[in-house]
Amino acid sequence: MQSSLDEATDPWGVKVERVEIKDVRLPVQLQRAMAAEAEAAREARAKVIAAEGEQRASRALKEAAEVINESPAALQLRYLQTLNTVSAEKNSTIIFPVPIDFIQHYMRK
Repeated sequence: MQSSLDEATDPWGVKVERVEIKDVRLPVQLQRAMAAEAEAAREARAKVIAAEGEQRASRALKEAAEVINESPAALQLRYLQTLNTVSAEKNSTIIFPVPIDFIQHYMRK
C-alpha cells in the first residue's frame, strides 16, 4: 500500500505518513459468507464443548460403575435410593425390578 501511495504522491513532493480507514462497506454476498463462517465456527465450538461434557459424564459413570462393582452394598444402596425417588412421584403403578438371581432360584424348583 505504501508503494502505491508513493508512486502517486512522489511527483508532487508529498509523503503520506498515515492512512486511516473510517468506513468499510462489504458486498452483501461477502457479508453473508462471513456470517456463515462465523456461525460454523460457533457451532463447531459448541460441539466441542458438548463432546467434552459427554466425556466427563462418561468418566464419572465409569468411576461410579467401578465403585458399585467393588461393593455390592453400594449397588443395593443405589437401588434403594432409586426406589425412594420413584415412590415420591405421583404414579399409580410402581414396578419393582427384581434381581435375576432371585428369580432363577424359584425357576429351578
